[in-house]
Amino acid sequence: MSTLGIIVAMREELEIVLERLQEPQTIQRAGMDFHRGSYLGKPVVAVVCGVGKVNAAACTQMLISEFAVGSIINIGIAGAVEPNIRPGDIVIADTLVQHDVELKALGLAPGQVFRLDTFDFPADPALLTVAQTAAQQIEGHQVHTGRIVTGDQFIACNDKIQWLSATFNALACEMESGAIAQVCYLNKVPFVCIRSISDNANSEAHMDFDTFLPIAVNNASTLLHAMVPSC
Repeated sequence: MSTLGIIVAMREELEIVLERLQEPQTIQRAGMDFHRGSYLGKPVVAVVCGVGKVNAAACTQMLISEFAVGSIINIGIAGAVEPNIRPGDIVIADTLVQHDVELKALGLAPGQVFRLDTFDFPADPALLTVAQTAAQQIEGHQVHTGRIVTGDQFIACNDKIQWLSATFNALACEMESGAIAQVCYLNKVPFVCIRSISDNANSEAHMDFDTFLPIAVNNASTLLHAMVPSC
């Protein structure tokens, strides 16, 4: 049975896993604690990568190179881009783009990484299906599937949200998943990203974030718990 890697950005997002991890073993690498054990009968390595793309990329490569995970799930929170998506809703990414990559002077589209043969990074079809199926079993929130965009910015600006929507047709924005997706793509490791909405990424995002963070974390963690047996 292959090992599943679980990446989150903040400690709060990992609590549900750590509380139920059997035979836990903590291994430190590159300033991060990698928690190895069994979760719902599945061998896992779970880790808090920290906020931002560099942290996320380093953590992902460590999971692949040091712990030989066979697939990776990233869960966490995000800001909504589309107005019909509300705090507490879940967004499952079918593709991911890094919105802060800008090489227009070289003739590349916004978000396109230099000398890569893809514009965006698609989720693994099998893991995407598992996530969508698990989401149908959870009541009390809306589930959306579509593009999530990533950048090293906490978005709290109406104009920026409109640009992300118009340029990338994004449903949500956050700060890690696109980097995780790129590293998985380069290593040919299946991945999927699941985000629960904590704010609307507008001028009131900083207030929404604190209010809805516990709800968003609980929803994302509940979906992860429903997914793991089928991964």
